[in-house]
Amino acid sequence: MSTEQIQVISFEKLEKGKRRIRFENGENCILYFSEIRGLHLEPGTYISHEIYEKILCEIVGKRAKKRALHLLEQMDRTEQQLREKLMASEYPQRCIDDAIEYVKRFHYLDDERYARTFTRYKKDKMSRQQIKLKLLSKGVSRELISNAIEEEYDTDESVQIRSLLEKKRFSSDNSDESEFRRTYNYLLRRGFRSNDILKEMKRTGTDWF
Repeated sequence: MSTEQIQVISFEKLEKGKRRIRFENGENCILYFSEIRGLHLEPGTYISHEIYEKILCEIVGKRAKKRALHLLEQMDRTEQQLREKLMASEYPQRCIDDAIEYVKRFHYLDDERYARTFTRYKKDKMSRQQIKLKLLSKGVSRELISNAIEEEYDTDESVQIRSLLEKKRFSSDNSDESEFRRTYNYLLRRGFRSNDILKEMKRTGTDWF
């Protein structure tokens, strides 16, 4: 058994009977007062490596796994999103890593599945570029995004552009150059390709470009 000991540096009182515990190795974790009392923890005292492991693995680690499962029950998330949520709850990095591996093992967390599902449900409302940027912001890899779009995105973007132009009641015959450019830039910001935009906007023949 290890003879290594770790010092408990300080307690910080939190709401709902919780305390933030800081250890000499720089690690922090949150325990309930009843758990602290059961472990006989006090600021300035030393605990064995076995007790320290028990705190991180059996107490806080199990809590992180339950929290991860609960978050995924609420809604599907990417790995990055789940990590951010667990970090916000102040779980130690080691506990977060273990929780991520745990939910991955049972396929509760799967960025490939997330990318495919997101693309499938958003393809009629978003351009390919919008979907790509949105998934990148959620931490999905470029390779998974590319595969998802290639396999799931079967929407004709020209149809989407026409639909948006109809909603804006745009008509190139009745629009001046300023309105034409505003509408063009609006569609460009939504991630549609310039050639597709111009093709649909100039269907009636007016050309401001």
